[in-house]
Amino acid sequence: MRIVRLMDEPAWDTFVPAIETIFFATSNLRNFEDQHVRDRHKERWLGRYLRVYINNFFVAISADGVLAGYLAGCLDNPALNPIFDHIGYYKLFAALCAPYPSHFHINLDARYRNLGIGSALITSFVAQAENAESPGVHVVTDKGARNVHFYERNNFRVRSTIPWSGRMIVFMGRQSRAL
Repeated sequence: MRIVRLMDEPAWDTFVPAIETIFFATSNLRNFEDQHVRDRHKERWLGRYLRVYINNFFVAISADGVLAGYLAGCLDNPALNPIFDHIGYYKLFAALCAPYPSHFHINLDARYRNLGIGSALITSFVAQAENAESPGVHVVTDKGARNVHFYERNNFRVRSTIPWSGRMIVFMGRQSRAL
């Protein structure tokens, strides 16, 4: 399995359809009232990372060239970046975003889970964040989600839990070793 930045992969754009397939297969939201709502959902959680933050977008590619998963990352503090203003919980987590500004979303094809690929993607992104002297990295997820334990195994710790949009969400942070 190779972990690479998407933009460093020759013909990287040929992977975009597979990335979108994994995105929708792993999304909590599966049914959309129309194409416009579907496109907005994709833009919010994937599109901007491909367009604006492609230098922080990592992919896992199997030996036979199959996309196993991706990590869409950003080194910017989302509480201070207007591109994230519509994600309301970042204003609630603003104080925590300062020490943990870098963030990401990670998704794997179900066939490639529990093989260490997700951890390898995180390791690559965290190394990039540390090289950029980011003080820390965070993820936001549902409190009861199984991925909380996955993030804990990858050295993230729950820093805060709040109600948001009818559910409890957690902010999990990991300090950078670079600082």
